[in-house]
Amino acid sequence: MNVALWVVAALLSLVFLAAGSMKLTQSKEKLLASGPTMAWAEDFSPSMIKMIGAFEVLGVIGLLLPPAVDIATVFVPLAATGLGLIMIGAVIEHGRRKEYQSIAVPVVLLALAVFEAWGRFGPHSF
Repeated sequence: MNVALWVVAALLSLVFLAAGSMKLTQSKEKLLASGPTMAWAEDFSPSMIKMIGAFEVLGVIGLLLPPAVDIATVFVPLAATGLGLIMIGAVIEHGRRKEYQSIAVPVVLLALAVFEAWGRFGPHSF
């Protein structure tokens, strides 16, 4: 089970590092031009988009850094919980915009984050 939790943490880290970095480094206009998956950005200010990206990158740091240095490993399930909350917001936003085809990815990421949080809070904590 520990291996499965590490695989999930790695997968979450890859996805959220890419997504968060994109939100941090690109302008709102460039994000909107990147395709329909980022259409939600028109409802948010540039600073809010940057904040979401920063939280995603901080979540990645919280998933990987504490167990790597074996300090404050309680941050791993807390980071997974935070990423899950971001995904709940994504599901709500896509549903509000009636972008039902875009809900699947956030739901899968939410399930992975919940699994990681459950495993690291519970039976397979560090």
